[in-house]
Amino acid sequence: MAMRDHIDVIKGLRLQAGACRKLGSEFSAALLERAADDWLAGGPTRPLLAPWESAGLKALFDAATALRLLGALHDLALGGEDAALADAYGRLDVDAAWTAALAAMRREPERLARFMEHEPQTNEVRRSICLVGGFLEIARVTGLPLRCFEIAASAGLNLFWDRYRYEFAPGAAWGDPQSSVRLDSAWEGPPPPIGAKVAVVERAACDRRPVDLTDPAERRRLLAYVWPDQTERLARARAAIELALANGVTVEPGDAPDWTAARVAPKAGAVTVLYHSVFWQYMPAQSQAALAAAIAAIAAKATPDAPFAWLAMEPPPENMATMEVRLTLWPGGERRTLAEVHPHGAWVRWRG
Repeated sequence: MAMRDHIDVIKGLRLQAGACRKLGSEFSAALLERAADDWLAGGPTRPLLAPWESAGLKALFDAATALRLLGALHDLALGGEDAALADAYGRLDVDAAWTAALAAMRREPERLARFMEHEPQTNEVRRSICLVGGFLEIARVTGLPLRCFEIAASAGLNLFWDRYRYEFAPGAAWGDPQSSVRLDSAWEGPPPPIGAKVAVVERAACDRRPVDLTDPAERRRLLAYVWPDQTERLARARAAIELALANGVTVEPGDAPDWTAARVAPKAGAVTVLYHSVFWQYMPAQSQAALAAAIAAIAAKATPDAPFAWLAMEPPPENMATMEVRLTLWPGGERRTLAEVHPHGAWVRWRG
């Protein structure tokens, strides 16, 4: 294959390495840089990434190709069968990890390829600290109990946002003080309306391919997409998994537009909330239009006694590197940007 035919694969690996470094994972960045070098040298990385060798740069990012490779290697390390890889990942030794990864790619490429067939599914628990201000604002404005419906929920870890503990700033906290899931952030601005009365009376979620937390292999797969040098993220994810299992988490299989149209409708005496995080940008334009139409149809049925809220944590089109938390509330349809937030919830700039 000529260099010009796979230059975007190399660019994609190196650009994702830069993104990992910017988001605080030097270990993942270093592995991707070595993967790019290995591709150029004709090593075992090349056949693993062969399904995407002719893709353009945008298609590579849309498919999260580099993250599939990172996840596959981390999953193998978490499984423990490859002692050398598990040890290197445990010590965060890049040299030893890459040596073991090369050996694993040569020894069991089929297993790694199977893992990489499915797009990454993450469930970043810390995004709840980005969204919780929106839920509190909805409760404050409406004074009603909440019916919460999450789309693209993955394993449903953010479905139980009201059972976590949040530390916004010294003296400003909200949630269960005894919760095993404790979330903080570099918070700028005033705290959200922590005095609002919150009661979640109904919750449901869907995902195109839900993660079954009762399956140890699927739990490990979910954890594999957390970068191994971000140990606090791993600890939060594990705690949230245990809490979700204890609460009987259920995520229904379904495509977001169809599920929303079928399952979500205003109901008297409560505010119905549809929410999602870092999802919209990955939908094809046709699905975006279908979901927007479904939301508009629900909004048209909202009344003062049965309001409808759309809460989204998504990037603005002009800046994909920063996320916004946006709230639209019907009747009325006023749209507000409540905050700018880090993709993983590491900081929140609250506007309120």
